[in-house]
Amino acid sequence: MSQGHSEPVLGFRSLGLSPLSLKALAHVKYEVPSPIQAAFIPQALTGRDCIGQARTGTGKTAAFCLPILELIDDQSSEVQALVLTPTRELSAQVAAECEKLSYTRPIRFACCVGGKYIQRQIDDIRRGAQIVIGTPGRVIDLLSRKVLNLDNLKIVVLDEADRM
Repeated sequence: MSQGHSEPVLGFRSLGLSPLSLKALAHVKYEVPSPIQAAFIPQALTGRDCIGQARTGTGKTAAFCLPILELIDDQSSEVQALVLTPTRELSAQVAAECEKLSYTRPIRFACCVGGKYIQRQIDDIRRGAQIVIGTPGRVIDLLSRKVLNLDNLKIVVLDEADRM
């Protein structure tokens, strides 16, 4: 088999992703789905609960981020997805990856972590963030302040749940 350009897109296309996601994947030069992506994405796209486990660097973030981007309503200004991570560094990495993959969509994010200026995080939520990525402590803080409303939440991801 050759490694031509159409083959990699076909690989991701076989997972049930939309043309918008395929365009974003081509933009970030993701060519072939990793095993975790190939196994996880089709299941997550059904809206069912999923558990995925794979080593660092295998594409887990894209595996859960792409279905989030497919399943949320980008016209709504409500928080629809919450990604919890154990550290602010991981939250920042996840937010950066999800933003890259949302290249073709008008999605708004809020990265909510301790040790950073909370007012910007509050402003991001109030501006209509559809995806909140953060650490449990800061998310609880924002909930207790009644800034973060999860009434329209569709998706929750516990990234590295074994470390929380």
